[in-house]
Order: sequence, then C-alpha cells, then structure tokens
Amino acid sequence: GVVIGGGNLFRGAGLAEAGMNRVVGDHMGMLATVMNGLAMRDALHRAYVNARVMSAIPLKGVCDDYNWADAISQLRQGRVVIFSAGTGNPFFTTDSAACLRGIEIEADVVLKA
Repeated sequence: GVVIGGGNLFRGAGLAEAGMNRVVGDHMGMLATVMNGLAMRDALHRAYVNARVMSAIPLKGVCDDYNWADAISQLRQGRVVIFSAGTGNPFFTTDSAACLRGIEIEADVVLKA
C-alpha cells in the first residue's frame, strides 16, 4: 500500500500561515492527496498494475471509501492500494496517516520518501 501526499499542490499548514482557516486549508490538502492518488492509479494502470484509490473522506464516484478490511483484502489479492485524504481529519499530517494505515493493514514496514 502507498499513502500519498499532496504537498506539491497544497499544504494545509502553509495555507493557514497565509491566512486561510486551518481546517479549510487541511481539507484542501486532503483533496490534493486524492488528486495525486488518482494520477498515481492512472500511471499504474497504464503500466498494467492493478491499483485502487481509497479515500479517508467519502468521494462517491471518484474513488473507494477507506475501509481497513477492504484494504487488506485488496492487498492480499495482489492489488496496490493507494491511501488518500490522510486520516480524514484536519491537524494531522500525511506522516500520521502513513503510520496509522501501516498499523491498520499490519504492514511489516513503513517507509517515508
């Protein structure tokens, strides 16, 4: 599984420093991770890799809602699961989401790049 960030598009904390409401900025950051997740899934599909995007915030018709049991099932079937929208809560970083998802899917290791 891959927890994808969105800092190339928006960073919630940076938007807050510029005067935007922190919660709104964090929501924009979460949506940016979904955009990157969709791009990553498309790139993987073009390379004939089966991948799914799961979002911590519901986006019906765009990607799957995050569910840990479904994620584990997808991974066991050999699919790449791209986790997006962080934890789904403002004030938490993508790093927090990576650790949380790693624990939930019983990952052997969490790597940061």
